[in-house]
Amino acid sequence: MIERVRVGALVAAALLLAVTGAGCGSGSGEGGGKADGKNRARPSADAPAASDPGRAGLPASLTGQEPDWKTCKAPTQADGSAAQAPGGEWKCATLKAPIDYRKPAGATIGIAVIRSEAKNSSRRIGSLLFNFGGPGGSGVAALPKSAGGFGTLHERYDLVGFDPRGVAESSAVICRDSKQSEAAFRMDSTPDTAAEEKAFITDSTAFGAGCAKRSGTVLPHVGTTNAARDMDLIRQVLGDDKLHYLGFSYGTELGGVYAHLFPSRVGRLVLDAVVDPAADFVGHARNQTLGFQRALDNYFTGRGVGAKDGTARVVRLLAELDREPLPTDEGRTLTEGLALTGIILPLYSEEQWPSLTQALSDAESGDGTRLLALAESYNGRDADGSYTAQDHAQRAISCADTTGRATAAEVRSRHLAELTAVSPVFGPYLAWDLAGWCADWPVAGESETPEVAAKGAAPILVVGTTGDPATPYEGARRMADELGAGVGVLVTNKGEGHGAYGNGECVTDTIDAYLLEGTVPADGKTCS
Repeated sequence: MIERVRVGALVAAALLLAVTGAGCGSGSGEGGGKADGKNRARPSADAPAASDPGRAGLPASLTGQEPDWKTCKAPTQADGSAAQAPGGEWKCATLKAPIDYRKPAGATIGIAVIRSEAKNSSRRIGSLLFNFGGPGGSGVAALPKSAGGFGTLHERYDLVGFDPRGVAESSAVICRDSKQSEAAFRMDSTPDTAAEEKAFITDSTAFGAGCAKRSGTVLPHVGTTNAARDMDLIRQVLGDDKLHYLGFSYGTELGGVYAHLFPSRVGRLVLDAVVDPAADFVGHARNQTLGFQRALDNYFTGRGVGAKDGTARVVRLLAELDREPLPTDEGRTLTEGLALTGIILPLYSEEQWPSLTQALSDAESGDGTRLLALAESYNGRDADGSYTAQDHAQRAISCADTTGRATAAEVRSRHLAELTAVSPVFGPYLAWDLAGWCADWPVAGESETPEVAAKGAAPILVVGTTGDPATPYEGARRMADELGAGVGVLVTNKGEGHGAYGNGECVTDTIDAYLLEGTVPADGKTCS
């Protein structure tokens, strides 16, 4: 998904394509704060105190709790209905964690956890914790669906997923109803007039106000730093001396923050599809503009079409839709914003490029049905018109993490021209998103960029794919550098798509060898 921007509602779907080869189906938060203090700003409500409770330890009532593992219920969807329950090998429990880590003996929040025990118990290594990204993705829902792609790891690891605080079964942040979501997704997100700009900013402000009204108790406490502390609590409760972890997309930032907070507790950590820890609020938008344009160029080149000509074709289509939406078979229309979302989804996986070809061809012929279907899948819209709340949690977490904010005037005067020059397709959207994403957010952000330096930690694999659209490859190098010498080990995957694991024998075998045998590859290893 797009990290941080509102169309990024289904990061796990893209990763499922890579891991399982399944069919078609956003800002990352910037938690932490640089150690030199240069990037510190007004802290959020849960910024660590001088004596970090995450380091000092938690009450035995929390670290010694016994999970009550039970057969998993079907995950609850946004409309209150239940999805399909996972199979009997999966067990679920809810762990208690401090809602505010500055008050470790105070009120608690439930953290939903799911587990399937190792197939080969005699060779069991321990627990392998997953995060599939977002922020806002449900590990409880995603892990059973994707577990088939992790069969080799499942032999020797208990596969463990969790819903980070504010997500799904862990006190989900809810900010608006499905009717309001439908209206927002249809709004012009690249305003051309004063009236469109006012409507866009008004809706963005209303989103934050809705979060405060409906989820005000949990909203100040959903940042990445707290989620990392929750992961260490999960580690302790599961009885593991070290944390073994596989994080994708935003999950790489979460893993990096964990390594910074608890370097001595790092076991075998893999960060795949890496968020750039050196990028601030505007930097993430710039990175993603470059990444998605690069992926679009590669898509057109792969079809034998010049990248410049192909981009111009998409720009023309979007301009036409801005003037007049297209009809679809289901009776709803395809707007400019929905079309852009529909273009984004297939760029996550090269296997889905043919679906983009057909959807673009249909739209140019006057039929928006296929592009709308892609957009609805990405936005989490069900057949009955209800929407998931993943984008609510995504925005709440990232706005709690980052101090970055931008005004509409700043977008007009600087960011719009800058990002449009990088990509006339994605630049305008990502520029305006800077003004809307955390507009008048009710919770102060924690820091400008996350702190991931992890001096003394065990080696951490940092895996970047050269054609990754959502988390461009350059961020992997910076993550490896910021983790520190002897800690960050860069593995380059030459290819397309968001996420490398399962997308080639070399890179998958390299990750498996590290997680299963502790074999650390040479820093800079390249797979293709």
